Amino acid sequence: MASTEIARQAGEGARAVPLAGHVGFDSMPDQLVNKSVNHGFCFNILCVGETGLGKSTLMDTLFNTKFEGEPTQHNQPGVTLKSNTYELQESNVRLKLTVVNTVGFGDQINKEDSYKSIVEFIDAQFEAYLQEELKIKRTLHSYHDTRIHACLYFIAPTGHSLKSLDLVTMKKLDSKVNIIPIVAKSDAISKSELAKFKIKITSELVSNGVQIYQFPTDDESVAEINSTMNSHLPFAVVGSTEEVKIGNKMVKARQYPWGTVQVENENHCDFVKLREMLIRVNMEDLREQTHTRHYELYRRCKLEEMGFKDTDPDSKPFSLQETYEAKRNEFMGELQKKEEEMRQMFVQRVKEKEGELKEAEKELHEKFDRLKKLHQDEKKKLEDKRKSLDDELNMFKQKKTAAELLQNQAQQAGGSTTLKRDKERKN
Repeated sequence: MASTEIARQAGEGARAVPLAGHVGFDSMPDQLVNKSVNHGFCFNILCVGETGLGKSTLMDTLFNTKFEGEPTQHNQPGVTLKSNTYELQESNVRLKLTVVNTVGFGDQINKEDSYKSIVEFIDAQFEAYLQEELKIKRTLHSYHDTRIHACLYFIAPTGHSLKSLDLVTMKKLDSKVNIIPIVAKSDAISKSELAKFKIKITSELVSNGVQIYQFPTDDESVAEINSTMNSHLPFAVVGSTEEVKIGNKMVKARQYPWGTVQVENENHCDFVKLREMLIRVNMEDLREQTHTRHYELYRRCKLEEMGFKDTDPDSKPFSLQETYEAKRNEFMGELQKKEEEMRQMFVQRVKEKEGELKEAEKELHEKFDRLKKLHQDEKKKLEDKRKSLDDELNMFKQKKTAAELLQNQAQQAGGSTTLKRDKERKN
């Protein structure tokens, strides 16, 4: 604690001293540039908008290449996010570009939850980076940062006002990502309608409290152009990868029966302004804003949910060890409380089960006694019936014997009578 205070005081009380000669640390910017070039850069763009507004075409036009992808239909059951990463190189600078597209956005009848998939995706990238930061052995220097640096929000060229879906979605996203609103396929409405439409969009965003990305004006080298471009938001763009011969040169354009719309002609659309602001002037600021503003907000809220704080109730610095011990003790107390509750619940359930089993046993005993008595009654009845049958059988046998005896006696008497008659006849 004392060493920390000394270091803080030394930093606050540092005084400027002149150098007697050249030292060489003025080459640090060059060292940083060389290191950054060797390491390469990453940039992640989220394209939000309804199906058919030309999101893929605009990406192809912005980076002057053909990204893979197939057109999606309007029959998606829900909103899904499709992410593709590409390795690009311009001169000796390497860029790892990730383009995330919202497939099926705005295609459902019930659009109430359309923004949830997008918010969950952005939070998932923040969470992945936070988990990498909290590791004991970190590899942030080689970690592929997938946090969204810029959100191009494609607005349908209706010429009237923003849809409620657009307002709700941008309001949910403005604290999580740098939103740059653009009017897609702006050649679908006239110049006067487009000017009124842009004013209407800006007014609705302000009245609904939607915070869009403002190009920074604190750097003197870009303050003037950024200030000018802030007044042109939202950009009205047209995308096309087809080249058409205009005069003596080939230009990217869209041909119609009534004429040709040149993509890189600032009198026709704001594509050049978008490319300048997004890629050539403010790409690093978008990356920095994502880390210092949006990610820091997510990180702070997440750590506060976990119980970590910078100061205690007395406004004294809160150490990580103290926070960990406090959370551990709190967790152990809750765990013991839950264990006691579960034990009491288990004992109660065992008692209830024992009561149920005793009741069931009692019922079984009563049933057994009833069945036993019934069995005895039935047995007694059968024995009585058997005795009665035996008596009847004995009486029958006696009657049969008497009858047979009488029959024999009758036969003998009849025989003696016949013999006597025969003798009388002979005499």
